[in-house]
Amino acid sequence: MSISELIAPQLPYLRRFARVLSGSQASGDAYVVAMLEAIAAEPKMFPTDLEPRVATYRTFLKVWNSVRLNHLTDETTRSERLAAADRKLEAITPRARQAFLLMAVEEFSTADTALVIETDEAGVKALVDQAASEIAEQVATNVLIIEDEPMIAIDLADLVTGLGHKVCETARTAKEAVATFRKHRPGLVLADIQLADGSSGLDAVNEILQSFDVPVIFITAYPERLLTGSRPEPTFLVNKPFRTETVQAVISQALFFDYKARRQEARATA
Repeated sequence: MSISELIAPQLPYLRRFARVLSGSQASGDAYVVAMLEAIAAEPKMFPTDLEPRVATYRTFLKVWNSVRLNHLTDETTRSERLAAADRKLEAITPRARQAFLLMAVEEFSTADTALVIETDEAGVKALVDQAASEIAEQVATNVLIIEDEPMIAIDLADLVTGLGHKVCETARTAKEAVATFRKHRPGLVLADIQLADGSSGLDAVNEILQSFDVPVIFITAYPERLLTGSRPEPTFLVNKPFRTETVQAVISQALFFDYKARRQEARATA
């Protein structure tokens, strides 16, 4: 089996991981492209002796961690997408957060995470503990839940409040979601795609984002439908049925990047 055939099934989920890691669709996708270009130039960098998923993520993080130092001398050879991603390096996730997200979002085992980031299991556990400490420092916020299934909405509300946040309201339709957002102006939105009246959570979010800047996490049973590469796609995406740890990790990432962006804006206008 060729390297491209080994990598292809991993790409939708690698793109999701890259976006959660970087906090941006454009930045995450740019680094996935950079990995593919690097493998095309040097196929031996892809470790074919490892399980394909482990090998793909390991190669991606090698590229990710090397770009900050790998400033090309001929700037005209850099793709615009990679240059845009490079401008976001101030917010690049540290190694501890990489380990945490590999386990919490991508559901790698401790052993496989160790293979991906090239350390031992004790090292992984230490990194995850470090990330958990960082996450505990997140600023609490109000959260809007857009979800038409009552039991799922309750589970999400319990999860959100358990992290120290407050649920301002739960909306079951797109129209209700937009009206509720305008009423409460929450700091985070958790959104399903298909809603009670046949309306779309994606449409509701797009309408909200036309007027407001807020981090959004989509929670769906069909993530591949939103990772087609053919239209603007969500940065933060969680599979249904979801694991508590996964949603917690993605909430922390979304708020982490939103907080950093607001701090940078405040410094720029001071």
